[in-house]
Amino acid sequence: MSRSPSFTVKTELSPKLNPESLQQWVVAFCIIRFDLEQGQLIEECYPPDCLTQDEELEIALSSFPDSVSQHQNRSSIHDCIFFFRFRRRGDSQLANVSSSENTAVDKELSPKNMDIRNLRRSNTRNNNKASRYMYGYVFNRQRHDERLKRGGEQKSVVILSLSPYSSVFKPLLQIMGPLYFDIGKKALEHIAAYVSMWPAPVPGQLMELPIGNAMLKVSLPPAHSLPLKSGMFFEESVSFMAPLLPNNQSVPQGLFHDSDIFGTFRGLLLQLWVLWELLLIVGSPTISNQPNLAARSSSGKIAVRSQAFGLQQLSLKRFSPSNLLSAVKLRRDGPLCLMTEHKEAIWSTYAATTKPDTSILNRLIDAGMSPRVEESMSLVNNEILRRHFLELTTNFLAPFGPYFRSKTPSEGSSPFVDPPPLSPFNADEFLASLSARGPGKFLSKRMKSNWMDLYRRFLKGANFMPWFQRRRAVAEQEQHKLWRQARMKTDIQQFISKMSELEIVDSFNAIERHLLEELQLQQSGRASADSASSCQKLKGDLRTVFSVLPKDMQQLLLFNPQRAALLQGSSELTKLPGRPLVQVGVVSSTSPR
Repeated sequence: MSRSPSFTVKTELSPKLNPESLQQWVVAFCIIRFDLEQGQLIEECYPPDCLTQDEELEIALSSFPDSVSQHQNRSSIHDCIFFFRFRRRGDSQLANVSSSENTAVDKELSPKNMDIRNLRRSNTRNNNKASRYMYGYVFNRQRHDERLKRGGEQKSVVILSLSPYSSVFKPLLQIMGPLYFDIGKKALEHIAAYVSMWPAPVPGQLMELPIGNAMLKVSLPPAHSLPLKSGMFFEESVSFMAPLLPNNQSVPQGLFHDSDIFGTFRGLLLQLWVLWELLLIVGSPTISNQPNLAARSSSGKIAVRSQAFGLQQLSLKRFSPSNLLSAVKLRRDGPLCLMTEHKEAIWSTYAATTKPDTSILNRLIDAGMSPRVEESMSLVNNEILRRHFLELTTNFLAPFGPYFRSKTPSEGSSPFVDPPPLSPFNADEFLASLSARGPGKFLSKRMKSNWMDLYRRFLKGANFMPWFQRRRAVAEQEQHKLWRQARMKTDIQQFISKMSELEIVDSFNAIERHLLEELQLQQSGRASADSASSCQKLKGDLRTVFSVLPKDMQQLLLFNPQRAALLQGSSELTKLPGRPLVQVGVVSSTSPR
């Protein structure tokens, strides 16, 4: 979205800033100036005093592009937008811990030493202490002027957030950046006031966010694609994201779904498949995962190869003088050419398994030199590339599908018992089974004969276990949902007439457990919309099962006050075939025997 020509900000109509609401979206707005004597400096920060000195330094150093544009006229103005991210200093101790092991390590500030500056920082930390990263969204302006020292100047307008919402902050920058260079610091105050009036972000939803007389219509990334929060245990994060998983592939699936892939990688299109593989395998295996997935050699020792960032160690079987010279030349030429010219390239010793798909590349449209045509054609090209890599990723992950398959109660079986566990996963058995049946038609056309190596690297990499556990937990929740729905539809009397006394007691205990779980969800505020009707159904089923139990068993069960409360208040008479007539609710733990 470009800045609307009719966009205006009137002081008398601007809303008042709501600091707490603002923090749901934005930590701060900053202006960074490049000073020829002192380097990068934070010129303005709004709201003031909300960043630590370490954060200010990190932001200042990250808010300028790598080089001044050389493709513009010397007297022109060149604008660009880019994003950056850095790990928050208080979370650095979690850098080498897998996502399933993250724990919150936050320290409260002492009230005795808390001044206004610390109070603002403390509020920001307390409201957003679970976020591991700070995200910066930058509008940079380079102005070329031969009269100035070094031929020009540059400033950056930066939006800082704890959320990776590029779909929101990119169009906001396109409004805010030019506005700042028009009216100055007031732009920060006005934009902050409008943002503080926005509703709370809802992951995976299309939202309309007013900004002055403009309206941003944006899709937020779904919850399951957001990074795990350091203050949240893995199980909690899964329960938060599972109900929000999209069932529609048209919903954006990633954090940067609106980024211009074609424009960014236009000079490296043949290398996209290398980058895709590196993303699958993005760093060293975690310590917790490595021993479990490593293969044992004939001597019984665990053989582990270092493949950090996809860099393979030299193997004696592959060694040759020509290979050695090529590797040395590659390491030498890469840094040297960057010192003498601007060149887009990827230097890596990683050998990709996936072959570039020329049919996809041939479908991409070359827009020529027209900026307007190029922008519209980039949309088409981006869609082609996204669909291809979505299909490629889906087919690559398809062999893991059976481990996420939810099971429904079989016909005639009781849905009140616990559902069976999902299929257990064993890396060695998975690889052996996959090797026997092959990669499938789609991948076999696009991968080399060593396609199994990519799966081995994926299993050993840092991405596999967090992804697998998330998908696993979501599948378990889906299975729980299916069995819950089955319990709502089941006529308990049909099952009781066919049960033995022991099975009836087991059913009573199972129904009671499900009922207590629903009540606990209601008390915690996490219950679903139909929780009340579910509780009513389970209470009725519990009383029905209770009514057919022997009298002495009923009295024994009612010695538990909580159980007695669940059964209290019903004077229904229940008569089942082949069972004695029993009145429910008239027996209590205090009744004379």
